[in-house]
Amino acid sequence: MKQIWKPGNMLYPLPAVLVTTRDREGKDNVLTVAWTGTINSDPAMLSISVRKSRYSYQALCDTGVFVVNLTTKKLAHAADFCGVRSGRDMDKFKAENLTKEEAAEIDCPMILESPVNIECRVTEARDLGSHTMFLAEVLCVHADESCMDASGRFDLALAQPIVYCHGDYMTLGKKLGHFGWSVKRRRK
Repeated sequence: MKQIWKPGNMLYPLPAVLVTTRDREGKDNVLTVAWTGTINSDPAMLSISVRKSRYSYQALCDTGVFVVNLTTKKLAHAADFCGVRSGRDMDKFKAENLTKEEAAEIDCPMILESPVNIECRVTEARDLGSHTMFLAEVLCVHADESCMDASGRFDLALAQPIVYCHGDYMTLGKKLGHFGWSVKRRRK
């Protein structure tokens, strides 16, 4: 038997990403976003949803650029910290010992410790109620060579990515298959 609950978000797990911004005055910030996802492949696009009360909200509106920095087991503390502390009150880069690295295509910092940095330009901002969804085109992706496997393919599992699941941060578990494995012909 299943219980019926009021409407809510139960679509989990989600990537817990660190989004970096730079405001018009040149002040950098990091915020944690779990309301994020891929929305298109050609052109490559993603979205982040941010509350208007968040310190980085105005920078996103004013500059229209940001970087999505994927999180790992080593970045789990920073992911939580940057989600509960405000950039109004502190420099979260310093507080969490995160190394700034300049983006290639936009005027925005990236996090060196992140294995993947995705540079984005906002194409549309949609006020949806509690959050504004920023739809963005991916301009450039930086991938850490330490996450390349023996065949030269990027293997994010080497970085130990984390996800956010109904209030908890979790590492990913055992691989069950790969895209298309359910219909792949078995060798005799």
